Amino acid sequence: MQQLVECVPNFSNGRDPDIYNTIADAIRSVRGARILDVSPDPDHNRTVITYVGAPGDVAEAAFRAIAKAAELIDLDTHQGEHPRLGATDVCPFIPIKGVTIAECVTLANQLAQRVGEELGICVYLYGDAATRPEREKLSDIRKGEYEKWKGEIGHNPAREPDYGPAKAQKWGATVIGVRPFLIAYNLYLNSDRVEIAERIARAVRFTSGGLRFVQAKGFLVEGQAQVSMNLTNYEKTPVFRVQELVKQEAAHYGLTVTKAELVGLVPQKALMETAKYYLQLDDMRDGQVLEYRLLEEASKADTTPHDFIEALAANTPTPGGGSAAALAGALAAALTQMVAGLTLGKKKYADAQAQAESILSWADSLREQLTSAIAEDAAAFDEVMAVYRAKEMPEEARAVAIEEATIGAGEVPLRVARLSHDAARLAQTIAQIGNVNAVTDAAAGALLANTAVQIAAMNVRINAVNLKNQDLAAQWQTELETLTVETAAIAAAVMTTAQERGGF
Repeated sequence: MQQLVECVPNFSNGRDPDIYNTIADAIRSVRGARILDVSPDPDHNRTVITYVGAPGDVAEAAFRAIAKAAELIDLDTHQGEHPRLGATDVCPFIPIKGVTIAECVTLANQLAQRVGEELGICVYLYGDAATRPEREKLSDIRKGEYEKWKGEIGHNPAREPDYGPAKAQKWGATVIGVRPFLIAYNLYLNSDRVEIAERIARAVRFTSGGLRFVQAKGFLVEGQAQVSMNLTNYEKTPVFRVQELVKQEAAHYGLTVTKAELVGLVPQKALMETAKYYLQLDDMRDGQVLEYRLLEEASKADTTPHDFIEALAANTPTPGGGSAAALAGALAAALTQMVAGLTLGKKKYADAQAQAESILSWADSLREQLTSAIAEDAAAFDEVMAVYRAKEMPEEARAVAIEEATIGAGEVPLRVARLSHDAARLAQTIAQIGNVNAVTDAAAGALLANTAVQIAAMNVRINAVNLKNQDLAAQWQTELETLTVETAAIAAAVMTTAQERGGF
């Protein structure tokens, strides 16, 4: 199963598109990080970016964004309605698919340590990652905001960071943590009296006697009183219940709700439950919604990679054998990941759970890298052809360009061979400890990995022949000898394991 983590960092600038778009570009610079939404708010002077990806990609994208925000945002000059502590004010990880809360906590600690050590930013951990009870709530860490924190850091022991220096800097502090999915939901009143919005927020929020899983605060936004809320568990405290209570409290003051606002993304289930409530469709099934039914049918669609196979069969040089090798390696990693997933959560394999979790995560990373190499191999070969065709280039410059392109064309399959060798080793381990009902799938993964290594090695050697730098060519040959021999031996060993455990 593919691992998917959501990250929703909040940055203390919502008024300068150059700043928040540059931060978003830092996230996009990580291949595996996919931005789903960018929500700037000029009144709060805050931008919320929502993106998803594999754990490692999400953490790398967060690091780059935090670094860029520290470079571009000065908290000494920052003003806005929303409470804030740092340039990157808060950076939560939310497990979405194939990832546990515990794994996200490890991810948060790794990122926090790196941010503290490499960027010199004061970091606090919150939510499920909190190191002490008084830091579980973001609002408690952020109390007094940047201005109070700046005066106390380094003097008040309560402000001692979890990572990074206890020192005031213009980028402030960053709070990194782990939490469940949160809905940022705001309701506007037909009044400019912010004190009434705050009274309603007090009645609604859990800490002052309101609804469980609701955080709320009153603001004045564009001349209109706003009840700003975070719904931290929409399944136990649904959106419609929150809205009805706000309406009821507003009516007490002779006011009404004029409009609602979402910041960031919302799960479709939350909207479905709200629709069912207001339309009184208590017995409505998800399958009665056209889009749900279409998605269900789409999930049954043919997953055969017809486009790639057709491109491979076409009378063009690319994609070719190198891309096919990368695909074989990606399939090897995918099969290994599948067997690890089929092992997790099974009582029969209780002793193998930690190893299976590690293998699943590593195999997922290998699969992503090898999948990327499918296109990279074709692009590297195309670059070689382009340089050879560039007859108009000066001879000396062309010779240098050919050498550089040839090295690039050799390094891609060499990386494929390395990654596929690692995939074979993972397949060997999961074949030994994993779900016996899937042991032949692990063997298939090892055989595919061996094929990938052999094909990739052949492509590296072809490029090595044309290199002027024969020292580099010799290094390639030496490494390939090790990779091919070891991977072939691994594949043979996995076949033996599969026969013994599978009884065939």
